Order: sequence, then structure tokens, then C-alpha cells
Amino acid sequence: MLKTFLELKEFVIKFTDSSSNGLADYILTPDEWEAVEGLVSVLKILKDATEFFSSNSPNISAVIPAMDAIDEAFATGIIDQRELCAPLCYALSVGKKTLNKYYSLSDDSHIYRIAMVLHPSFKLSYFR
Repeated sequence: MLKTFLELKEFVIKFTDSSSNGLADYILTPDEWEAVEGLVSVLKILKDATEFFSSNSPNISAVIPAMDAIDEAFATGIIDQRELCAPLCYALSVGKKTLNKYYSLSDDSHIYRIAMVLHPSFKLSYFR
């Protein structure tokens, strides 16, 4: 819905800017538009991850690097070469803590270690 909202930004601005409809109080500032754009980028990462993890093809050696990529995006607060606004960065830091809580459990898994060592692209270099 937010993606469509952004696609219709020009029309939303015109609609809310009209004094005749009483919606002038709801005009978004440039910072708020930027926050919406950032949120759409963050939600796309999570949507893509959900679809990947829900597919029939993920295995442990594919899931762990995907989790690393999500963790990197959340840690830096930079998505699509754009730094996110402070509230989104804070939300990502909370999300990162939750992600790390579950991600750290994989460190105790023998299957995780074996899968990464046996994977042709990773081997022991993944753990370095």
C-alpha cells in the first residue's frame, strides 16, 4: 500500500493541498515523504526475505548469508544507498536485536557449521 501511495505522491499532494476538502492539515512534509520512501525500502527487504524463506528452495547455507545481508542493512541504516531517517534507524536497531537473538542460536547448531563448511562458496572462509 505504501509503495502505491508513493507512486501516487503527486496526486496525494494535490488532493491534500486543496483547501476545499479540509485535508490541508494532513499534507506530508518532505521529511515525512522521505521516511515513507525509507519504510518502503525496509519493508521490501523483509518481504523478499519472507518469500525466500517460505519457498521450497532455502537451505541452511542459503538462509545464513541472507540473514547476514538483512543484518548488514539493519546495522548500517543504509538501504538502496540512502541513509534512513532517525525513527526508522531506531526501529531497525530494535529489529536487529530481535534478529540477532534468533540468529545467535544458529552458532550452537552443528548442522549450521557443517552446511557452511561443505558449501562450495563458503568453506571455512565464512567463519573467518
